[in-house]
Amino acid sequence: MTGATRVMTAAALAMLVLVTAYTVVVGDSGWLWLGWATLAVLAGGTALVGSR
Repeated sequence: MTGATRVMTAAALAMLVLVTAYTVVVGDSGWLWLGWATLAVLAGGTALVGSR
């Protein structure tokens, strides 16, 4: 796993925790979940490209 892949994966997991905490405390925000889903897709793409 390259450094970029580790950073993207860590960022995606950290954002998942933060978005979940925000949803529990404040309420649902579709924009936050859309942002997290976008970050997760980018992390997956980074992992695929980095594995080649």
